[in-house]
Amino acid sequence: MKLISSVMGHNKDCFCSVIMETDQDVSGLEGTIAWICKSPFRPHHKRKNWYIQVKVLPEAEAADENSDYKIEYFHCGGKGGQNVNKVETGVRLTHIATELVVTATEERTQQANRRIAIKKMEELLAQRQMEAGAKAISDARHGHYEIVRGNPVRVYEGLNFRRKM
Repeated sequence: MKLISSVMGHNKDCFCSVIMETDQDVSGLEGTIAWICKSPFRPHHKRKNWYIQVKVLPEAEAADENSDYKIEYFHCGGKGGQNVNKVETGVRLTHIATELVVTATEERTQQANRRIAIKKMEELLAQRQMEAGAKAISDARHGHYEIVRGNPVRVYEGLNFRRKM
């Protein structure tokens, strides 16, 4: 299990929200979990029923940089004299899995523009992957406020979290 993100509560020894990553199937824990115990973090509090929201987040869809590209060549104007008017030096690269499109017309040769287009596509896919990860964490943080008290999927008692049947 790996800690991805956490938010500290009012007490320095207590978490308010935690996002973790695991290879294990935890879908059976999804929902509200009740913990019946006098809290060691708030010893003077009267309440002994505490609720924990467990939410299983879908994995961020990975953009496969090695998947197939559709490459198209086209005439492009600009510097290069008659060469650019006669030879298809512009490159349009379409990433088939995500349908993202980039073009490159900066250079005078098709090979150089193809390298530039592939580099642009790799940067775009990396940025998209980073944004997807950030969105998943943001969505998880908003889920922190959606806790539903009552009708828990599991109930635990005591400081050793003994499962109550």
